[in-house]
Amino acid sequence: MADRPTERSNNRNLAVVAGIVGVMSAMTGLVVYSPTLYTMFCEATGFGGATKRAEAAPDSLAERRITVRFDANVDQGLPWKFKPLQVSEKVQIGENGLAFYTATNTGSEPIVGTATYSVTPYKAAAYFAKIQCFCFTEQVLEPGESIEMPVSYFVDPLLLADRNLDDVSTITLSYTFFRAKDQHLAAPGKQTSQLPADARVN
Repeated sequence: MADRPTERSNNRNLAVVAGIVGVMSAMTGLVVYSPTLYTMFCEATGFGGATKRAEAAPDSLAERRITVRFDANVDQGLPWKFKPLQVSEKVQIGENGLAFYTATNTGSEPIVGTATYSVTPYKAAAYFAKIQCFCFTEQVLEPGESIEMPVSYFVDPLLLADRNLDDVSTITLSYTFFRAKDQHLAAPGKQTSQLPADARVN
């Protein structure tokens, strides 16, 4: 009889572990098979350091400055080179910052790419807003073609009221490019263009 509480506790622990594994497996599946759905999920829940969109930066600036670092990654299934043009920049909270990334198609055929993104530390993600971003559209690159892509952003002054972020002096904005599941824009005879993120079908 004395062993029953222990058995119930072990069963609960196993259920929690199974639930966590299930969620992580689902997130991995979304990243691999549908980066767009993964991004939508993160934007809706704040999972994984997802940021928010904004129409414009606020009118007021704070004296406090934060260093924004820029990171770039490419999925192994995409033959592209992708990098930021600046390692980091220091901005005032509320200031409209502008950064640039470049991408080059090193493959032998036109390819449509799509980018996912995250902000670390995760607790700062809710206060990092993007006004313009190449991650809002799919990018089409011909073989050997390179493009320069801007990111317009700001750190929300509401961060100053969150005591949990008093220790944050650096925020990292990270992107990963994937091969888009729908490659119809790269088909022969199709005009090279960008497809709005909300019109994507992955």
